[in-house]
This record gives sequence, structure tokens and C-alpha cells, in this order.
Amino acid sequence: FIEQINQPEKLPLIILDKLKSEYRRYMVSGGMPEAAVSMLENQGMQAVDDILQGILDLYELDFAKYAEPREIPRIHAIWHSLPSQLAKENRKFIYKIIKKGARSRDYEDALLWLEDAGMIYRVNAVSKPGMPLSAYEEPDIFKVYASDCGLLRQLAGLPGSIVIDPTSNYTEFKGAMAENAVLQSLLPSYGSIPYYWTSEGKAEIEFLLQQEHEVVPVEVKAENCVSGRSIVVYNERYQPKNRIRFSFLNLQQNCGMLACPSPLAEWVMKWLIK
Repeated sequence: FIEQINQPEKLPLIILDKLKSEYRRYMVSGGMPEAAVSMLENQGMQAVDDILQGILDLYELDFAKYAEPREIPRIHAIWHSLPSQLAKENRKFIYKIIKKGARSRDYEDALLWLEDAGMIYRVNAVSKPGMPLSAYEEPDIFKVYASDCGLLRQLAGLPGSIVIDPTSNYTEFKGAMAENAVLQSLLPSYGSIPYYWTSEGKAEIEFLLQQEHEVVPVEVKAENCVSGRSIVVYNERYQPKNRIRFSFLNLQQNCGMLACPSPLAEWVMKWLIK
């Protein structure tokens, strides 16, 4: 049904409800093949958790096997700081969360190791959403996401039953999980790591996409909660032609705003009006 959509129009509720249900299951298992198959075959939450924990344990062995000995504790510390880094309302990466007194120069090689290993994505801020975005990159201001939302959930010790339950409220980390899942869904169609924009800590646009001759701001909201002034601040300052908002609300386009259900992030570049 989704593959046949050429223009963003409201989905039948039976389709939207099914998408949301399956997406929550995806947030639990992530995209690692064995974990995803276990979820699809309804082997149970514990089976999914055991598979994901086994992958995390193998990652720890890889730290010791492939990294320089002096970098191993730093890689380990960065990796295990991801849940607390993302649980903040402002998700900017902060070195002191890793260790009191930690400095960027001491941990840069460890960050690069995790990036090169494909375990994390580093999303840099830009000073303004100008063209090209790379010209306005702030190399010392960035957010770090896990390569897989299932592994992030397991690393954080978040029970899958909480993610599956639509009535549960796990505050800031629900937003972090939403951003992480949207990012990894955008990457195949967008083709590169996006940027993000923040205004003195008062407003933040989760991702910026460079699309032909324009910069498209992307908001990510946890499920049905779409309030917030960040996009208002951004609109007043930069007047973007198009913008995207991911949430659990229905698919529609209105006055340059493409409201897209988060489960359909992989399709959004197809629908974005150029």
C-alpha cells in the first residue's frame, strides 16, 4: 500500500494503526537481522533481548581485539555514555558525562574509532542553515546516535514492554529513541549524515537536509506530541520553503509542511516537493 503512494495524502486509519504497531516492535528489535527475525517470528521479548545483548557483548570484545590498548577504556566509556547523552533535553554531546574532567582531545580518537566501526553516527551542528551546509559546520558541537535503535534500547536497559505499550511515558528517552530511529531510516534515501541547528539552547531543529537548492528543516516528535516552539523560531528567522515533521500523526502536506508518520521516514524523500 505504501509503495503505491505518489502524493502525501492521509492514510486509512487501519493502515496508520498497523504502521504504528509494527514500528513500536521495530523500536524494540532494531534492524539487526537476527533480532528482527526473532521479533517477526514472535519468539518473545526475552529472545530479542538475548540476541541484542549478545551483539553488545561482541562489540565489547571488538574493542579489545581491534582498538589500540590505550583507547579501549575511552571507547568503552563513550559507548556506555550514549543513553545518558541522549536522555538530556539538549542532546549535544558533553564530554563530562563520560568522565568528570574529560576533554575532547583525549576522546576524539575513540569517537572516530566508533564512527569508523559503524557503531555511531555523529550529527554536527551548523551556525546557520546556509548553502552548502558543510560550509557552516560547527566541528565541536555535535550529537551522537547509535547505529541501531534496538541496540540503543538494550544498551540503556529499557524494557521492550515499555516501548510496545502506547500508554507508557518514558519522557526524554522516548524522544531520543524517536530521533535515533528516524535518523537511521533517513540515511539510505538521503545518502549522507544530516546536520542540525540550535539557537542558544532555546530552539533546536533535529536534522537539516540539503535538498537541491534548499535546506529542509526536519522536526522529530515522539508519537503524538507535536507541540514546541523550535520550528516557529526557525520559520521566523529563515522562512524555509519546505519542512518536515515526523510524529505518529497522519500523513499530509499543507503549506510546505510535510507531516509524515515516523514509520514512513524511508519514503519521505520521495514525497518532498522540490
